Amino acid sequence: MNVIGNSLLYGPAVLLGFTAMFSPSLVAQSPLRPPITMKSIDEYLLFYPSKFPDGNWEPANLVYQDVYFNSADGTKLHGWYCPNPNSRGVVLLAHGNAGHIAHRADWLKYLQRELKLSVFAFDYRGYGRSEGKPTVKGAIEASVAARAKLRELANLQDKDMILMGESLGGAMVVQLANQSPPKALIVQSTFPSLREVAAVHFPNLAWLVPRNKLLSIEAIKKYQGPLLQSHGTNDGTIPIALGKKLFDAAQEPKEFVSIPNADHNDWLTPDYLQRLDQFLQKLQ
Repeated sequence: MNVIGNSLLYGPAVLLGFTAMFSPSLVAQSPLRPPITMKSIDEYLLFYPSKFPDGNWEPANLVYQDVYFNSADGTKLHGWYCPNPNSRGVVLLAHGNAGHIAHRADWLKYLQRELKLSVFAFDYRGYGRSEGKPTVKGAIEASVAARAKLRELANLQDKDMILMGESLGGAMVVQLANQSPPKALIVQSTFPSLREVAAVHFPNLAWLVPRNKLLSIEAIKKYQGPLLQSHGTNDGTIPIALGKKLFDAAQEPKEFVSIPNADHNDWLTPDYLQRLDQFLQKLQ
């Protein structure tokens, strides 16, 4: 199965730009010039949004509703609610750091039609039809607002909701699970902390990322409920060792699926889909 939307996390073009931006010649300040105001590292390295109308916003064979809702500060956000009349579960889906929800149409169709799930997928600030500019704080706030909207759409409580996230989205749903326990937590290709991912790509610059930024490893320790976590063995963006570190910190019951020879965006294999189906069946 092909998922069009990728979770790049740290792309080579941005990495090169970040290296240049923090080179000594650029950081050094002239006494006659005002200091350079630097954007946060997450704004330079983490977000790869695509905006509407890029992509197919009228996908065939997907039943969905356009849903608009607001973040805590009033920022207008957008998502697709994809209900299944014979649903065996309700899922809040947080995607990775690249593209937008329309790029996940094939995955949404599979979840809705094959796995019999009702799904609410949403875009962070600056993605798709959502307004604003992407930041870590804004992404967390969008995730909180999306869960609140799904409670309204599906008429259910947090404890009856399944949280699912890939890569950056995994960090989002781990934060949500820490705030209010869901029915289950499903994460793919995600990480224990943003700093540890930065250290893989920029060991000499990782100190620029605050230690507590997207500190999933501490949040997941407090989650008590079923966990399904997956990771590709050849993930060059977030090495599987980081995924296992996060998993080791989680409480039981939990399952880890290693996906042989899979890179960061290759985790949708027949074996994983079977394990996902089995995990969902246990929740019935």
